[in-house]
Amino acid sequence: MPKPIRVALDGTPMAGPLGGIRRFTDQLVLALREQFPEDQYVLVSDQFLPHPVGLEKRWWLYGLNRALAKQGAQLFHGTDFAVPYLSRRPSVMTVHDLSPWREPTRENARVRSRTSMLLALRVPGMIHTPTEAIREEVIDRFKWPKDRIVAIPLAAATHFAPSESETEPYFLYLGTMEKRKNLGVLREAIDLLWKQGCRVPLWLAGQVREGYEMPSHEGIRYLGRQEEGALPKLLSNACAVLSPSTYEGFGLPILEAMQCGATVVVSNIAAHREVAGRAALFASPYDAAQWAQQMLAAIEARRRELSLRQVAKYSWKETAMCMREVYQEMIG
Repeated sequence: MPKPIRVALDGTPMAGPLGGIRRFTDQLVLALREQFPEDQYVLVSDQFLPHPVGLEKRWWLYGLNRALAKQGAQLFHGTDFAVPYLSRRPSVMTVHDLSPWREPTRENARVRSRTSMLLALRVPGMIHTPTEAIREEVIDRFKWPKDRIVAIPLAAATHFAPSESETEPYFLYLGTMEKRKNLGVLREAIDLLWKQGCRVPLWLAGQVREGYEMPSHEGIRYLGRQEEGALPKLLSNACAVLSPSTYEGFGLPILEAMQCGATVVVSNIAAHREVAGRAALFASPYDAAQWAQQMLAAIEARRRELSLRQVAKYSWKETAMCMREVYQEMIG
């Protein structure tokens, strides 16, 4: 029986909109508490404070360490690119991807500057990435020691399950709509398919990043952000779930779609190849004709069993067990 440990995790993503980092934080804490009930796992964030005062306002410099001391936390896990500036206990930082550096914007400037400083000063005791592809990127870009970075994959939540019903055929993209999601190639692919007489519409579901210009075509329908409970049915009944991103750190919607038994067509980037394995149909993110071809193939040959076999390799239980080993190693 391992000795109980006390770990605090950054709960800031829980105060924001539903997305990959929020889902990661939520599912990891749930799995850790379920698998290791003798431990203590708490979420801490200045977003949980009604009216921060004094040093609490300098959260990452002072306030967080005070909160960790009050909780008696032996370790802090920064679930979203950040750990305390002053290291008073071991810390683990999750680096989901390097998009803030590959595609710098005003919105990710703070992550870019803060995380770069923390990594330059070697503040985190360990870095966690969701894929080996991102692990190698971090090692290369930040000259990070190989023995202080570990790749532990994510998983789909259990409520993602097959929920099939009679519906009109459609292709589905589910996720944030922004530049690196590369939706323009889907617009071109839909145009090619419609010209060939295959008039299966493309449904786009999710939030639109401010300033992003949505692709327009008579075969494209924008559904907007969907309630969590509606997602399994939406994924299950698609002819194919599409992910044409030019860059990803993991691609959680791929596993969620697969766990619903959906066929997935994804761009052949490193993270997608690692996560989807042989279960997916792959296309170049820069080749609309290839996308149109693979979307037709998805209609003609559903890959339900391949999807279900691939996603069975991932579980939050396994993720929690691997993460707990990291925590124990850091605490000593």
